[in-house]
Amino acid sequence: MSLEVEIFIQQVIIGLTIGGYLALIALGYTMVYGIIELINFAHGDLFAFGFFISLTMFTMINPPRPLDTVGLLVILPIIFILTMLLTGGLNVFIDRVAYKPLRKAPRLAPLLTAVGVSFILEALFAIWQGPTQITYPQYFPTVNILRDVFGIDTFILFTSKDVFLFAVTIPLMIGLTLFIDRTKTGKAMRACAQDREAAAMMGINVNRIIAMTFFVGGALAGAAGLVWGLYINTGRFLMGFEAGLMAFTSAVLGGIGNIRGAVLGAFIIGMLKSMSDGYIGGEWTRIVIFGILILMLVLRPSGILGSGQSIEKV
Repeated sequence: MSLEVEIFIQQVIIGLTIGGYLALIALGYTMVYGIIELINFAHGDLFAFGFFISLTMFTMINPPRPLDTVGLLVILPIIFILTMLLTGGLNVFIDRVAYKPLRKAPRLAPLLTAVGVSFILEALFAIWQGPTQITYPQYFPTVNILRDVFGIDTFILFTSKDVFLFAVTIPLMIGLTLFIDRTKTGKAMRACAQDREAAAMMGINVNRIIAMTFFVGGALAGAAGLVWGLYINTGRFLMGFEAGLMAFTSAVLGGIGNIRGAVLGAFIIGMLKSMSDGYIGGEWTRIVIFGILILMLVLRPSGILGSGQSIEKV
């Protein structure tokens, strides 16, 4: 295998990993928009909260670095579950305090409120963890699978961290899809997305469904923050802004309000970012991503998997 092919495969792996954590964040954006048509710009900061709260819990427990068998089988799952519960709970709290009173207000009011909540969270993160770059210790063991396990001498770097990322993100995305498609609550969410008033007349508790949507979206964002910490091992208080912007772009590209569209858009953005960084230059990446986004939306305003019949609801 030539070096050029190995470099290309490496960039594909990087693109898939980026798409994996972006998809978890984008799903929260698209779920909330699908039901109440709110672009929750504070959603990316839940990703940062997942990063910080999981780091805090690891610091309190102080497990070995990297985690031993007990840590991987007991401590990590517990922190994972607690992180998702706390970020989901925070998102529900934000909805109750900031968004629910504005359900019937003009759309600009909740939009500006979401921006304000984002700034508040970022300021709190800076007070909590400091304004500088912080290190997330190497808790997850790193093993070069191709070289150390299979003995293949190659430029391609595929590690145990990559396996961990895919092992977390893919089941969560599949689980959410099955939850939306197969469960009674998921069907209620889809009904509310179609018509909240009609859903309420059919006996669906719309406020409870909205709260559940915020909880699930926040939990997924928190999971992405934990995965990012264990994978990248660094972050800062503004990390949620860029990740949230990219995730929102993914949701719009795929068709905001569409679950599968958000996942597809995230992996497209991940591949674009990886290929641009590797072959064009990191300074051009945002130009490439948002240039393609603008072109796509000019040709198809509803996104790749969005309904062509309506831009307001998909």
